Amino acid sequence: MKTKLTEMLGIETPIICGGMMRIGTAELAAAASNAGALGVMTALTQPTPELLKAEIEKCQSLTDKPFAVNLTVGVVATSINYDDYVKVICDSGVKIVETAGRSPEPFMEAFNAAGIKVIHKCVAVRHALKAEKIGVAAVSIDGFECAGHPGEEDVTGLVLIPAAANRLTIPIVASGGFADGRGLAAALALGAEGINMGTRFMVTEEAPMHRNIKEKIVAMNETDTSLIFRSFKNTARVLTNEVAIKVAEVEKAGGDFGQVHGLVSGKQQDMAYETGEVDAGMITVGMCGGLIKDIPTCKELVDNIMADAEKIIGARLAAMVA
Repeated sequence: MKTKLTEMLGIETPIICGGMMRIGTAELAAAASNAGALGVMTALTQPTPELLKAEIEKCQSLTDKPFAVNLTVGVVATSINYDDYVKVICDSGVKIVETAGRSPEPFMEAFNAAGIKVIHKCVAVRHALKAEKIGVAAVSIDGFECAGHPGEEDVTGLVLIPAAANRLTIPIVASGGFADGRGLAAALALGAEGINMGTRFMVTEEAPMHRNIKEKIVAMNETDTSLIFRSFKNTARVLTNEVAIKVAEVEKAGGDFGQVHGLVSGKQQDMAYETGEVDAGMITVGMCGGLIKDIPTCKELVDNIMADAEKIIGARLAAMVA
């Protein structure tokens, strides 16, 4: 299957394994890329730029296919020196970067000088238009269904993707709610050139997360997520567990972020992912968890999605037109 995305990135299928904090390691990125998708490592999963350099080199040793590095710039003040991470990425030979959070504008000159294509994740059309204006190669449009931060406007992908396609000239990647071949076929019909999947790749054999958490997602329904941090204007979609319920109670009572920070810290999330204790911390997951019914390898996942999408596009829909 050829789309503007596959042609631009040099990948075999129009599928991206989205950057996921704590999950986007060299091993998962390489497995996704070797399967024909675009694997994405997450820069800030590595505590220092030096460790990121080593992780990129590890990924380069595991695949000769294109892969990307995600750089998420926080929306709140942070002590992270992003310039150091950017320098490591630019010096590494990586040619694709996925950015999220704040605008990548401060880093575009460095990325352009290194010949790096930037895919920026957006949750609103106006953000996508600004990203196009500053020269990104593509935008990933995150609908309300997504895991993590869907923004504050609550527009679903069914509307947001074609709304973006109507106004943008650069390729669009559909993100949020995609987990199978039906989603890929739908995204292409809506005007996207491919799909970005986080939750679905999180539930693969290669994802570095305890199997208990993967099995919890396999067992969940599409209604088993919660929106937290709404009152802090930093909405996040997570699995409904004891942590999510407690955070919702604090917010309803008018509490501040300091009252929940200990519950949702990275340390607690690490504990959940590493030990398999579902209620130990915040578990970032999208509504598409309700569509996930198995734990395949990345290769099996990509092959199944492509086979199903091709069947839908080439047989079922074609027969309806005829």
